[in-house]
Amino acid sequence: MAKKFEIPKSYLAYELKEYSNEPGRAKIVEKELKPLKKGEVLLKVHSGSINPSDLMFMRGLYGIKKKLPVVPGFEGSGLVIASGGGWRANSLVGKPVACVAPNKGDGPYAEYMITDAYSCFTLGKDVSLEQGACLFVNPITAWALLDQVIREKHKAYVQTAAASALGKMLLRLSNKKGIPGIHVVRRKEQVDLLKSLGAEHVLDSSSPNFDRELRVLSNKLNATIMLDAVAGDITGRALAAMPYGSKCVVYGALSEEPISYHAGLGIFQDKKIEGYWLSSWMPRQSPLKIWKITSEIRSLLGKEFQTQIAAKYPLKEADKAIQEYANNMTRGKVLISNGWEL
Repeated sequence: MAKKFEIPKSYLAYELKEYSNEPGRAKIVEKELKPLKKGEVLLKVHSGSINPSDLMFMRGLYGIKKKLPVVPGFEGSGLVIASGGGWRANSLVGKPVACVAPNKGDGPYAEYMITDAYSCFTLGKDVSLEQGACLFVNPITAWALLDQVIREKHKAYVQTAAASALGKMLLRLSNKKGIPGIHVVRRKEQVDLLKSLGAEHVLDSSSPNFDRELRVLSNKLNATIMLDAVAGDITGRALAAMPYGSKCVVYGALSEEPISYHAGLGIFQDKKIEGYWLSSWMPRQSPLKIWKITSEIRSLLGKEFQTQIAAKYPLKEADKAIQEYANNMTRGKVLISNGWEL
């Protein structure tokens, strides 16, 4: 018989009132718990992860805009305490899970969250709820991007924002799979950091020799694909230095600047730019493939996909948590955590 959990009538949540970058855009409020629909589960939230996409979402600059007011956050972890019915939802009750927020509903910056049962994946005893809160966005994106490198038979790749949490995952995963990478950072200390993590080729884009060094190295390694999280000026500069027929896959826009792309790169050098978005990539994958991917990711959480947790803040200090992450994304992940233990 399934264990019975106490179901609250109301709970606290960090609710976004307006899309902006101004203080006061979100407040801690008390919300009434809605009835569960078939296929849905109620999650007692342990932690919600903060990602660059969450910062963009709260400013109204992301590809998804939800009806306001809404609780932010795209991924989190917790304990499933109730089911709205259906085999999958019923099977999750009493289990710790990693999950993503529903496309049109509240996220995990709250004490409780309702989401689709198929958006949840159970965590093994060797995976903490803190690591589970970071299971989806960065690891699946890193997996999918490197999978594209492999499927398209590129000999090597270039990546920007290589000192980010996702950039470090790409470094460790490509090292494991034996795929050479050229890792682009913005500061000298980041060069030293990545080399200490096993990177062989690290370039500082602020160096006056960057363009020449990238041209020589990318041609030597035949690095014909760039995985770009920055956009702006660096995209066109790097693509111009890469071999004939190279492509750039843009999956982020940390610079918040337009991409600089000279028409001659496409006309005379057959160089292309395309986009990657996890929210549109995942629905194109079968449930079996997603299960296989997440199973592989879970097996690699101890090393290749391990996320460095820089700080944890209680829900009532969500504003501080978001500001902390925005000020120093490369220091590690910041969680909004309710702090309970299983």
